[in-house]
Amino acid sequence: MTDTTPDQDAAKLVELTKDSRFVMMTTTDADGHLVSRPMARQEVDLDADLWFIATRDSRKVAHIRANPVVGVTVTSQSSWVSISGRAEVVDDTAKLKGLWNTFAEAWLPEGPEDPNAILIHVDAETAEYWDSPGGRVASLLSLAKSKVTGQPYDGGDHATITNL
Repeated sequence: MTDTTPDQDAAKLVELTKDSRFVMMTTTDADGHLVSRPMARQEVDLDADLWFIATRDSRKVAHIRANPVVGVTVTSQSSWVSISGRAEVVDDTAKLKGLWNTFAEAWLPEGPEDPNAILIHVDAETAEYWDSPGGRVASLLSLAKSKVTGQPYDGGDHATITNL
């Protein structure tokens, strides 16, 4: 666990997630089962809020309308981030146009004016990250060092952030 301030932790969270285009979003279905799927992230602001483009008639939108608590997982070569927050379905054509990209057209070829196009906004409430600078090689070296010295594994930076 690192010894940092909440502002430093939030800045680190944004830094660790800013380049990850794809994430896993987890919702809860009507039977209480967790359902995860890959999502293309559109925007992350300095408060770690997330925006996604979705289809209005999708299962994830139905899940969010019934239970807005979601989990979002972001990974890279050297870091892992778990975000918990509340999602809302946002019907805002101007915002949709602002976030639109050619990638979204694969699912919604009619563009942002498609009546089935909708936004999902995730208001991050808590997050936890693990950052292993140096990636897999550094992690393997730390594991080997732990084995040789008998000292606990030091996997890098870790923090839990609340009240985002």
